[in-house]
Amino acid sequence: MAEATLPARGPVQRRLDELVAENRFVIAVVFPAVGAVTLLASAEGLLPEPLAFNPYFLLVGIAVMRLPLVAGVAPLVTRRVAAGVAVLCAYTYAIEAVGVRTGWPYGRFEYGVDLGPMVADIPAALPLFFLPLVGNAYLLGLLLLGDAADRAAVRLPAVVLAVVGMDLVLDPAAVSLGFWTYAAGGAYYGVPLSNYAGWLLSATVAVVILDAAFDRAALLARLETCRFALDDLVSFVLLWGGVNAYFGNWAATALALAYGYGLWRADRFDFPSR
Repeated sequence: MAEATLPARGPVQRRLDELVAENRFVIAVVFPAVGAVTLLASAEGLLPEPLAFNPYFLLVGIAVMRLPLVAGVAPLVTRRVAAGVAVLCAYTYAIEAVGVRTGWPYGRFEYGVDLGPMVADIPAALPLFFLPLVGNAYLLGLLLLGDAADRAAVRLPAVVLAVVGMDLVLDPAAVSLGFWTYAAGGAYYGVPLSNYAGWLLSATVAVVILDAAFDRAALLARLETCRFALDDLVSFVLLWGGVNAYFGNWAATALALAYGYGLWRADRFDFPSR
C-alpha cells in the first residue's frame, strides 16, 4: 500500500484536536459513566420530569462522546468522503423508514422513549446513533487486522461482523431501558434474531459505502498519530456494557468487554496521554 501523506490541518482542526486530547478522560469515561447512571435512574423512576430520559440531555451527551471520532477523521474529509457520508445518512433514514413501516428487515418495533425531534416517525438524529457504530468498527478492524486488512475479502466481512456485534451489545441495553420494543419480543434479551439478519444487510451496505469513501492508507496514517480516534468506542463499552450488566444481560456485557479487549490489543487505553 502506498504511503499516505496527511493533509495540512487548519487552526480549527488543530484546536479541535487539542480540545479532545486535553479532555479525553472526561469525554470517554466521565460522560458515559454519568450517562449510564442517568439512564438507569430514568428507567427506575428515580429522576423526575423533565430530567428522566430528557432527549436533549441524551443528544448532547452522545454528541460529546462522538467528538473523538469526528476529530479523528475530520482531516481526511474530502469531497468523496463527504459524498459517501451523505449517502450513508440517506441510507440510514431510508432503511429505518422501511423498518418502522413494514417491520423489514429488523422485525416490527416501536420507539418507547423520546429520542429528540422526529421526521416521518424517525429520529432526526438517527445518523448520530448509526454512523459511529460503522466508523468505530471500521477503525478498530484496520488496527487489529494489520496487513490482512489489505484484502477486501477479509476486511469487509470482519468489519460487518464487528458492526453486528456492536448491535448485539446495544439493542439489549436499549430494550431493557425501554428505548424501543419489539412487538413479538425476542430470544436475545427481548430482541428477535431477525433483527440481526437485518443488521447483516444494513451493516454490509454501510461498510461497503464507507470503505469506498475513505482512503484507507490515510486513515491508517491518521490512526498512527491520533491516539484518541477510537475513544468513542471506549464510551460505547462503558455506557452500554454498564447498562447491560445492571440488567443482567450477561452475554451482551461479555461482548462489550470483548470490544474493550480489542481496544486494549489496539493499544488505545492510554488516558490521559495524547
